[in-house]
Amino acid sequence: MAFEIFHDQLTFTSTAGTDVFNITERVREKVRESGIQNGLALAFVPGSTAALTTIEYERGAVQDLVDAIDRIAPQSQDYRHDARWGDGNGYAHVRAALLGPSLTVPVVAGQLALGTWQQMVLVDFDNRPRKRRIMIQISGAGNSVTKKVANCKEDDHG
Repeated sequence: MAFEIFHDQLTFTSTAGTDVFNITERVREKVRESGIQNGLALAFVPGSTAALTTIEYERGAVQDLVDAIDRIAPQSQDYRHDARWGDGNGYAHVRAALLGPSLTVPVVAGQLALGTWQQMVLVDFDNRPRKRRIMIQISGAGNSVTKKVANCKEDDHG
């Protein structure tokens, strides 16, 4: 088996405020498309006001995450970023930095090696609607015949 690398992207449209999207099934689809049986699935969100993490995707746990992030980096706090840019989303940059822009999940026997109650989620913290791209790269051994290269462009800030 040859070492393969598969590239693709997912898109999501958020509203203003904290939005949490379960991306697990869409990433699983990409793993299936890749044909890779054993390796790693990497998800990366370009931008500095969104993040990726894992959580049990159920209403209570998601709200607990949102509430915890609100306590750690409250929107009502003064942020130096806001003084420079005037866009009022300094809190979103801090929140995203705390969670991070990427996730790596092992692929075993063609499946994401997630726990039973563990889902991959995109968390968008920005104070305005955004179209988010998640870059997907799956690498490893398999019989991949399809490779896609995503065109990703970063905006000025956010």
